[in-house]
Amino acid sequence: MAVARKRPALPAAAALARAAARLADAKKAEDIAILDLTGQGYVTDYFVIASAGNPRQMQAILSNIRDGLARTGARPIGSEGAGESRWMLLDYGDVVIHVFDPEWRKLYDLELLWGDVPRLAWEARTRRHPESPAR
Repeated sequence: MAVARKRPALPAAAALARAAARLADAKKAEDIAILDLTGQGYVTDYFVIASAGNPRQMQAILSNIRDGLARTGARPIGSEGAGESRWMLLDYGDVVIHVFDPEWRKLYDLELLWGDVPRLAWEARTRRHPESPAR
């Protein structure tokens, strides 16, 4: 008789969004924001929005998020953008992660579009500069 293995519990949507923001920060994403869409009747609960300077950095950010969240058992249900795209995303159902180049982020301005929703607080990892002494 086969023993059923219990699948690891997936983190709650807010924790997943915060983890994605920290993973984006680890790859030097800029202007990271988490929009809290819970209770608004939208398809998702959180948008994580970040900017990157070029498509290669965008890919690195999304790969780091995908790999980091996979360690928690979370897998994206979809993704958009590749190569020279200026807007890429990962869809985790309750959390959608958007990474833009700065020009397209300004053009689509999701923060203005959903300007009436609260933002979810998250803590960035402290980045040390080479000239800063270690603490």
